[in-house]
Amino acid sequence: MKKQKIILTGDRPTGKLHIGHYVGSLRRRVELQDSGLYDRIFVFEADGQALTDNIDNPAKVRSNVMEVALDYLSVGLDPSRTTLFIQSQIPELCELSFYFLDLVSVARLQRNPTVKTEIGMRGFGEGIPAGFFTYPVSQAADIAAFRATHVPAGEDQEPMIEQCREIVRRFNYIYGNTLVEPEIMLPDNSACLRLPGTDGKAKMSKSLGNCIYLSDSADEVERKVKSMYTDPGHLRVSDPGKIEGNTVFTYLDAFCRPEHFERYLPDYPSLDELKAHYKRGGLGDMKVKKFLAAVMQETLEPIRKRRSEYEKDIPSVYEILRKGCEQAREVAAATMADVRRAMRIDYFEDESLIDEFQRSGKED
Repeated sequence: MKKQKIILTGDRPTGKLHIGHYVGSLRRRVELQDSGLYDRIFVFEADGQALTDNIDNPAKVRSNVMEVALDYLSVGLDPSRTTLFIQSQIPELCELSFYFLDLVSVARLQRNPTVKTEIGMRGFGEGIPAGFFTYPVSQAADIAAFRATHVPAGEDQEPMIEQCREIVRRFNYIYGNTLVEPEIMLPDNSACLRLPGTDGKAKMSKSLGNCIYLSDSADEVERKVKSMYTDPGHLRVSDPGKIEGNTVFTYLDAFCRPEHFERYLPDYPSLDELKAHYKRGGLGDMKVKKFLAAVMQETLEPIRKRRSEYEKDIPSVYEILRKGCEQAREVAAATMADVRRAMRIDYFEDESLIDEFQRSGKED
């Protein structure tokens, strides 16, 4: 029988999604969905993981779940082809996490570079929530429960996927070949690895106020592009400019397509020619920003339009999520039935176990 190709990926619902999420993952998810190359695609909101550092503010997580769902639908994820679900509504994921915790050591979790980076960013100090510390185990359960063969993710997630593979490998070694080892699908465009903030800082973050959100109005996008960080040494139009570290050109690398020049900047045949002119001098920042703004508006306008339509009928969005959770739980439940059988804890379904104890009692 042909091996199924299954994708699983998702996000922690920490707020509205921005263009960094779009370039880094959302755009590619839609492409994978539309490719027809995969048997099942699961995209989920990891609200359980979001609660690990927001346990005292569940209302925030609850609100963000809807915001992210709207963003998913607005970028073109189609619930008839992609299963959208919420992590906390699939109790089988908690059960599998519980078993997986016995397959990994505290020392191994401490060595996970992604976990160390995330802990440092949040400044937990000695007060690291156990749920946050063990989220690689939770993530491994999310992936394994759906027997995902492919996980689209950035380079920063490679240690997480490798830890998942280790856990699955150990489970299969002990209990027999039951679960699937996933492969990571890295971005094939270097411009999509991590989009910087509009202020030029490496990370685009809500707390830093340097994001362009998918739901931003046209005026907001225009304002943010105009204020974008460029080359601080490019003081006059005639000055040679630097491309490296120039946020405007980084965004053009990520969003610009050849046809955009014909529509918005016919003086230039390509992005390479635009870069060359900027580097030798004679090209002002505002002209380049105006071009970028036009490109961004063309990209974001259909996303804003779809979001506006879904916002008019929020109950229908909840219904999409409810149905997606039902579909996801059915798959996870089937996996857990196999897991319990492999671990010999399917006490009331295993008739051979009952017969074994029956015979043992007679022999005594």
